[in-house]
Amino acid sequence: MGEPVKALRVGMVGAGKISGQYLDTLAGTPGLRLTAVTDLDPARAARAAAGTGASVAGGVAELVARDDVDAVLNLTVPAVHAEVALAAIAAGKHVYGEKPLAATREEAADVLAAAKAAGVRVGCAPDTVLGTGIQTARKAVDDGLVGTPVAATAFMTTPGHERWHPDPEFYYRPGGGPLLDMGPYYLTALVHLLGPVISVTGAASTPRAEREIGSGPRAGQRFGVEVDTHVTGILRHEGGALSTLVMSFDVHAARLPRIEVYGTGGSLSVPDPNGFDGQVEHFAADHPRWEPLPVSAGYPGAGRGTGLADLAGALAADRPHRASAELAAHVLEVMLGLLDAAREGGTRRIDGCPRPAPVELPAGATAGPAG
Repeated sequence: MGEPVKALRVGMVGAGKISGQYLDTLAGTPGLRLTAVTDLDPARAARAAAGTGASVAGGVAELVARDDVDAVLNLTVPAVHAEVALAAIAAGKHVYGEKPLAATREEAADVLAAAKAAGVRVGCAPDTVLGTGIQTARKAVDDGLVGTPVAATAFMTTPGHERWHPDPEFYYRPGGGPLLDMGPYYLTALVHLLGPVISVTGAASTPRAEREIGSGPRAGQRFGVEVDTHVTGILRHEGGALSTLVMSFDVHAARLPRIEVYGTGGSLSVPDPNGFDGQVEHFAADHPRWEPLPVSAGYPGAGRGTGLADLAGALAADRPHRASAELAAHVLEVMLGLLDAAREGGTRRIDGCPRPAPVELPAGATAGPAG
């Protein structure tokens, strides 16, 4: 997406539900070609590979060793993200994976160090921020439409995933919770909009010790909660702006924006960062009413896997890729630092990261109303 590139040959590890969206993007992107698939369930791997021309590999070790795999698409469960990434890197392959980059700071550091030593690229979701929604908002900020950014708000509130998920326990175990589940979308968007975070202060709570499954064959069963389910934090960005973050599995109804940015000259309403498009609205101090902004940046029609396509283009053009491991490690550090601050009090310093380059509208694309 962007530069014309020689097709990057991709081996996919994990063929679960999210893989369908990635397969759609792989099929529609000339710069990517699926060559191999593996999954703990061989039948599921075979279904994913059917009609794509890809082969079914017998396991991770076999897939990463293949000569027809240049990059590994890591769609495994979060607990083994780092393990699979390190295996691919050791085999000299580039890696692009679902969020989070790793389960711990130490694992994330290991992945970064191994990739640097091997001279390979590592990318990580979310790549929703490369679509027209967040990128149009970013261009508005960079063009000074809100003046100097002063603050932002980011809210994700829901009563909890147990209402609809038939096996929701993992959302309430270590590594789960609203911050680690949905925070990467919002925090990655905030870094694109306002730059890296340099410090965090937080508070968190667990209002309910048990939850009840609301759908499926186990409906009515109760299970224990082991993580904070309501998290709020204050983030200080490198440029001085302060973001207020609320991530909750304990709010039944709220009239809150997804993300808003406030500046000395106006405000900006930003669409859901869990999607690639959406309407951006601008409120100017000297023209006080909300007005929609036309699409002015981002990859039009983007889908899951756009970050991998961007990585392929970056390899061809010898530029940094945007959905980078460094950015994903920074977002992980922000989330874990916020939870540490919530438990222990005080403020936590956060190591910065490069702000990714913006995404200009591709050549031939025309700006138009946001969708």
